[in-house]
Amino acid sequence: MKKHFIKLFMGFLFFVNTGAYAHIVTSNQTLPVLADLHLLRGIGVPIIIQDPQINLGFTYLNPDAQRRLSLLAHRYGKCGGFEVIQDFDPAVTRNVTLRMSYIKERLRRDQVWASGPVSPVQLPFRQEIASAIQTANKEQLTKWVNWLSSFPNRYNKSAEPNNHVVQLKGLIEQMRLRSKRQVMVSMVDHKQTKQKSLKVTLPGTTRSDEIVVLGGHLDSISFDGDRAPGVDDNASGSSNLLEALRVLMSQPAGARTIEIFWYAGEESGLLGSAEIAAEYKKLNKKVVGVLQLDMTLFPGDGPRVIASMTDYTSAWMRSILASLNAHYVKAQIVDDRCGYGCSDHASWYRQGFHTLMPFEASMKKMNSAIHSRNDIITPKLNFDHSLLFTHYAIALAMELSQNTTLVPPNI
Repeated sequence: MKKHFIKLFMGFLFFVNTGAYAHIVTSNQTLPVLADLHLLRGIGVPIIIQDPQINLGFTYLNPDAQRRLSLLAHRYGKCGGFEVIQDFDPAVTRNVTLRMSYIKERLRRDQVWASGPVSPVQLPFRQEIASAIQTANKEQLTKWVNWLSSFPNRYNKSAEPNNHVVQLKGLIEQMRLRSKRQVMVSMVDHKQTKQKSLKVTLPGTTRSDEIVVLGGHLDSISFDGDRAPGVDDNASGSSNLLEALRVLMSQPAGARTIEIFWYAGEESGLLGSAEIAAEYKKLNKKVVGVLQLDMTLFPGDGPRVIASMTDYTSAWMRSILASLNAHYVKAQIVDDRCGYGCSDHASWYRQGFHTLMPFEASMKKMNSAIHSRNDIITPKLNFDHSLLFTHYAIALAMELSQNTTLVPPNI
């Protein structure tokens, strides 16, 4: 890894502003959040705990501050930017300090693994994966995106936050009628939002308690009116998962279980994924790896050039992506960073799971039309480029569910 990135983990400093803490917790309109430290500074809120070396801060945000943070993240070419801490005890500031310390230690250990003797992961070519990938269909992917973006919005705070979720559930239930493989579909209720997440389970055979997670957020948001078609953010990643599911339903079951999530309320602080990841941690579920797909249609660095986020993701999973890419996809991968809470993988990483976040382009060249009524299909979008991410989802799901010699490092 680059020397400047390794230096990130030298030293450790937390700053606790107890006066600000006492002031903020009195508001019944605020939420406890972990967020990109630069964004918190940019909106001028008191920061209760901060670690500049990993650019992470903890504070409370009222609804106006949440909106201002999202707007600033958008201006900087970022999506999201914060995670609502739903299992936080407001009486114990030390609780957050320990969690941030754990995140920092995870990042350090990932760097150690990346420079160690078992890195990188070397996977053999498998014809069955190559053949499965070839059945992914660009035209079908386009239909999925058009369908999801036809809803006026998919915002978790809208008057009907689950209309699209219910309809997607019905669509998948129709799809599974054509599958010889067992497919289970369910909706997940949440405490912090009325919107539900959608979950599809493809049970494994001999090691069904070990789980491969694929995910993307289904909600959309707009800062310039009620209409939020959210073509790229995130009908694109959601549709990649749909097309991957269509292909996976025609493949033999692997030893491990595959779970696919379409998360609720990502744009309001990773609400759905944070609850799910915390519950999986509480139940000590054996999650092998987590893939997050969020925005895949805009080839800002050029067609077939994708970004792989290196912050708050697993070096082990990034190594697997590189090996799968070399065998089956052959795109150019550039490393980039998106800051804490830029998408749902942060929820899983904070709970100790191994995560991966391939992205449409580097952050500076991502789609600037997101979070607006203009996040629609235009000639600037590229469905061949987006299809690459369906290929990654299929390859990762098949490799991790079938190759039980792949065991995540204990870091």
